[in-house]
Amino acid sequence: MSAREKAIAAFLDHAGWGAAERTMLAGDASFRRYERLHAVNGTQAVLMDAPPPQENVTAFRDVAQLLQSLGLSAPRVLASDLDAGLLLLEDFGDQTFSKQLEGTTQQEPLYRLATDTLIDLQRAWREAGPHLEAHLPLYDDALLIDREANLLLDWYMPAIGLTPDASQREAYRNAWQEALARVHAHPNTLVLRDFFPENLMLLDGREGTAACGLLDFQDAVIGSPLYDLASLLQDARRDVPPEIEESMLQRYLAAFPELDAQDARIAYTVIAAQRHAKVIGIFTRLARRDGKSGYLAHIPRLWRLLNRALSAPALEPVYAWFNVNLPRTQRVIPPETAE
Repeated sequence: MSAREKAIAAFLDHAGWGAAERTMLAGDASFRRYERLHAVNGTQAVLMDAPPPQENVTAFRDVAQLLQSLGLSAPRVLASDLDAGLLLLEDFGDQTFSKQLEGTTQQEPLYRLATDTLIDLQRAWREAGPHLEAHLPLYDDALLIDREANLLLDWYMPAIGLTPDASQREAYRNAWQEALARVHAHPNTLVLRDFFPENLMLLDGREGTAACGLLDFQDAVIGSPLYDLASLLQDARRDVPPEIEESMLQRYLAAFPELDAQDARIAYTVIAAQRHAKVIGIFTRLARRDGKSGYLAHIPRLWRLLNRALSAPALEPVYAWFNVNLPRTQRVIPPETAE
């Protein structure tokens, strides 16, 4: 038995779940993995195994409690060993929105529930948020560009044989900084960052937006109210029908009439483009560093979405940078490994 497995067994024993049957539930794009626990009395729970130093379960616990305080459905933490990176969580079941979308042609009700959940989250945050903001990082340009958009330079470009120099990097940052100014003009809110169907659960027996269970929110920040909406409606992993995207955009904007609709749509497009550039870099890194080549299948969709966004006037400086430094002929699926 490995040292990690011994630590898990001791944790489960201490929590009263040592005799439970354990089955693998899921892994994801991080170092985390999940197991479902079946107790002898028929109850179930979920083990989050998030080994430090790569992962930080304290953030998950804290944001879960924050979301619950706002009236939203995040899993209750049943037991924890923060230093070991172990949490025992309420089991939300298996009905992810992604599975539900695969099994139905009636997609709009699920997207409507997700959009309404985002609306309720942001409304609740407006009332309770000011005294909570200090505990979460600000989604500023240091994060949006230096830590995220730069992933395209750091991983995707080398994967296709390009090495951006210092002047290209500076021009790239300046272009994004100019475009993102339109995003920063809006009041900030709580941003979950990975708000898409794989991380949303349909919960039986709950009414309204409480029926939408939230997962994978440990990287929450304070930032643009349009970010999570773009994450949902311009999904890296699936094609969202254009009529649903437009309907949900209108639904969101109607919920916040104080927002200038045209400015909000511009911010939505800019922040979606930033996310696409980031995720192209992340999916390339997952393939080349971590051997998770399946993510490369989504690269063409991401380029389609990014190319569409770059045609917007607000992204003209970013569009110009891409035309010079990464033209369309080089926007391809990168090789899985270095040649």
